[in-house]
Amino acid sequence: MNNKVQVHFGGVSEIVGSSDIGLLNLLNEDETRELVVTCDKQMMYQFALRTQPVAGVDRLLPEVLYEVIRNQEGMHFEIDINDIVSGEYSAVLMNQDTLEEIPMRASDAILLSIIGTLPVYADAELMRRQGVAYHPQSSGMSLPVNIISDQMLQTAFDKAIKDENYELASLLRDEMKRRGNRQHPMKEQKS
Repeated sequence: MNNKVQVHFGGVSEIVGSSDIGLLNLLNEDETRELVVTCDKQMMYQFALRTQPVAGVDRLLPEVLYEVIRNQEGMHFEIDINDIVSGEYSAVLMNQDTLEEIPMRASDAILLSIIGTLPVYADAELMRRQGVAYHPQSSGMSLPVNIISDQMLQTAFDKAIKDENYELASLLRDEMKRRGNRQHPMKEQKS
């Protein structure tokens, strides 16, 4: 990735009304823009373990495995977030010496960056397109609907219908249709 922006972990939060979807905030260096990555409830728990003082975390499997990797000669890593596909960011663990890339789930890559204090980079065009203005004092944030996985999108749609929030349900339905048309281009031509 030639044109990239360094970002750092800014925190984890929940979507109001849904304790199953977490939001991981990645901030650019001057903290004017953020990239928001979704995660599930289990990942929110993993981040809570690493961001609050909890005894014994250093003996958990991710920490132990990273310690083994860190002690190998000639292994310097970074995390690169380079695309978004079907509502999920694509991330890779890159060996900076060999340029070998290992695909990872973005939330796992961010967690690994915290465990190993690895640098994280976002593709500059992705940051421009997906990043939103960061306001540290704000009680809310803009959230592009295209960062929500298909499963999370369906869950949010079902909840919006149940809560009779038809404006939100309409927005979510439109995103599901857009994704369906992208995955099945022949349907779009017949419509």
